Amino acid sequence: MDILLFTLGLMLVILGILGSFLPVLPGPPLSWLGLAMLYWTDAVDSEPWILWGAFAAAVIISVLDYAIPAMGTKRFGGSQKGIWGTNIGLVLGIIAPIPLGVIIGPFLGALAGELLHDSTNFKRAFRAATGSFLGFLTSTFIKLVYCLVVAAYFIYQSASHASAIFQTS
Repeated sequence: MDILLFTLGLMLVILGILGSFLPVLPGPPLSWLGLAMLYWTDAVDSEPWILWGAFAAAVIISVLDYAIPAMGTKRFGGSQKGIWGTNIGLVLGIIAPIPLGVIIGPFLGALAGELLHDSTNFKRAFRAATGSFLGFLTSTFIKLVYCLVVAAYFIYQSASHASAIFQTS
């Protein structure tokens, strides 16, 4: 059973890292679930304060994931269409076979969204798209750091308890 929980946990941690920049996957919650799977094994000593601290951080980061891009867009004078454009541009940037599509896509999407909102003022749209893009980058960076820290801790705990996790009974 420990091997199954470890394997599921590892898969969730990897999905969490991918979810840091893929908008369809909730990165921090998936990483936390992966860590929880490891703690549900009999091999790893349970430290509830680490698990609950990581849970609280995942919840806070998940809430901020929605607030930070909106704050960046609002601060730079953008609209809701700019935020939607950022997300659509990210998805298109991921699937488009262009270099740095994950970075170029959100910016171009935000710019397109802002131009849809107000096509008469390119300078305002560019500024708002920049705000939306900076908010997206900030949010993505925070999620990625959290997921990488959880992954590092997962690997540390797994290595420390490898003999107990993989023992055959």
